[in-house]
Amino acid sequence: MASLDIPGVEDSDETGLSAPVCRTVTPEGDVLLLVPGGSAAARAAAHAQDDDLPAVMEITDVAPVSVPHRIRGRAWVAGWLTPVRNEQRARAAMLLAERHPVGELLGIDEALAPDPAPGLYGRPAWMLLRLEVGEGAVDDLWGAESFEPEEFAAAAPDPLVAHEAELLQHLHAAHAEQVRGLCALLGERGEVCGLRDRAVPVGLDRFGLRVRFTDGDRRTFDARFDFPEPVRDIVELRRAMHVLFEAAAS
Repeated sequence: MASLDIPGVEDSDETGLSAPVCRTVTPEGDVLLLVPGGSAAARAAAHAQDDDLPAVMEITDVAPVSVPHRIRGRAWVAGWLTPVRNEQRARAAMLLAERHPVGELLGIDEALAPDPAPGLYGRPAWMLLRLEVGEGAVDDLWGAESFEPEEFAAAAPDPLVAHEAELLQHLHAAHAEQVRGLCALLGERGEVCGLRDRAVPVGLDRFGLRVRFTDGDRRTFDARFDFPEPVRDIVELRRAMHVLFEAAAS
């Protein structure tokens, strides 16, 4: 879930506010955003012309399973917002469409046009914006840290990111007992686990699985279970999970 904050611009229209419909990062490290053409972000960027328009995008990471304290973290990316213009529009729209297969439903076809067709009130129904990154910060389950534009541009998505929500939901629905059994790997901390406890997988990446345990008194704590080595795909993930479950059962 992402939102845009533009200093001095109130976001009070009826077209979906300034929440981007979809977003992605270019190879150069800029953030591409598809927003409703009548949104405050689109209007402000269009009026700014060639001036720098400072903006902050806030991304809230919510666990895809039902669990207490469901927000896993937040990230802030600050920089300068401009419309994607002319020949750059086709390249940007194709990049969004490649990474968001439902792009046609979100107006990417229209954004490809040299002169986007007007929507409500004579404005384009959709607008592509570019956020040039100046600085950023992350505050999540792993800690808080700031980052520079060069680090942001060099970062690569985790190989499981596209599947994480589905995998966590599957683990919670089909392997709840095995997930709870991971308590056996916690050493002394495992003594707090009992039959009344609840264990919910809340995070999954190439390095391991994070589980949130809730005891009978509704006290919670998170535990991280690292894989023997980072996984590169779903096949390697299955093997790593099998190793974890076998270790807990032995």
